[in-house]
Amino acid sequence: MSRIIWKGAITFGLVNIPVVLRPASRSQTLDLDLLDARDMAPVGYQRINKSTGKPVDKEHIVKGYQYAKDEYVLLSDEDFRQANVEATQTVDIVSFVDAASIPPYYFDTPYYLEPDKRGERGYALLHETMRRTGKAALALVVLRNRQHLAAMLVHDDALVLNTMRFADEVLPISELRLPKASAGKPTGAHARELEMATKLVEDMAEKWKPEQYRDTYRDDLMARIEEKIESGKTHQLTPPAEEEEAPRKGAKVIDMVALLRKSLDTRGKGGKAEDEAPTRGKGRAGAEAEQAEDESESEGRARRKAPARHAAAKKQSTAKRAPAKRASTATKHAPQKRAAHAPAARKGTTAARRKQAA
Repeated sequence: MSRIIWKGAITFGLVNIPVVLRPASRSQTLDLDLLDARDMAPVGYQRINKSTGKPVDKEHIVKGYQYAKDEYVLLSDEDFRQANVEATQTVDIVSFVDAASIPPYYFDTPYYLEPDKRGERGYALLHETMRRTGKAALALVVLRNRQHLAAMLVHDDALVLNTMRFADEVLPISELRLPKASAGKPTGAHARELEMATKLVEDMAEKWKPEQYRDTYRDDLMARIEEKIESGKTHQLTPPAEEEEAPRKGAKVIDMVALLRKSLDTRGKGGKAEDEAPTRGKGRAGAEAEQAEDESESEGRARRKAPARHAAAKKQSTAKRAPAKRASTATKHAPQKRAAHAPAARKGTTAARRKQAA
């Protein structure tokens, strides 16, 4: 069980619920040491006296507020507590809001709230009330000598306290360059694209199982560390690889529908049932025909967006190529056409001869 980092009470109105605060998250980052590359000696974090340049032992370090040049007021943990005893010992609920209305970028660090002695009854009452109303409690709490805005949320049988950023700590969304809404289309997306995207989302939907996700990059980094140990290259720094500049490509119209269909097909081949595929009941030929149709629509949209001055030249060029294209098409399909109708023609000739003989 995680350690208790704070003791106090939840207060709203006249209700007071004793609770303790426990961390709800932990860091899984690798513990790396700083080394002197010349002799592999560890480089420690030293607290240096800026006047003498010598290290200072931890027991001699205190906190101070500079109220004038080189003049300080010393502060102890008790000074921070006595500044506002009540604020440092309570999660003071100031209002209740719809839990879904809090933007996710306001959340910072989660903590578990656990009822302390004689706090079980009030804890259960607040928990059940918030669960029934679907509300989140906004509260003020002082942790580590700083006041935080916090959201208290219901999760299973527990109350979770999530410290939040204040409004002036959040950068405005208005500074982002986002797709503008158009008439009848919130983000300019086309109906066919939305339909295919919805199918892909539904195909990828599953129950929330956080245990199936892990930091695979950490595993890859550990594998590289072990590889360097086995190869005896523990003291060699890997030089940066030369990156080849990717060839520049011209602007290209992206066929979102084709990409979405390909994503669905790929997931179908990866183990999904065939009846979940977007081309079910059409066969391969039908799927290819539909893809060709979508690509044709995309090309048509690209042509319509071309400048008007290119339209006349393109029209003349198309007119010049048209006869040759028709001739080529006719020549290409003529043998197949004659072959397809040959049995019927022979059948008609035979029937005429029999009739004439009769």
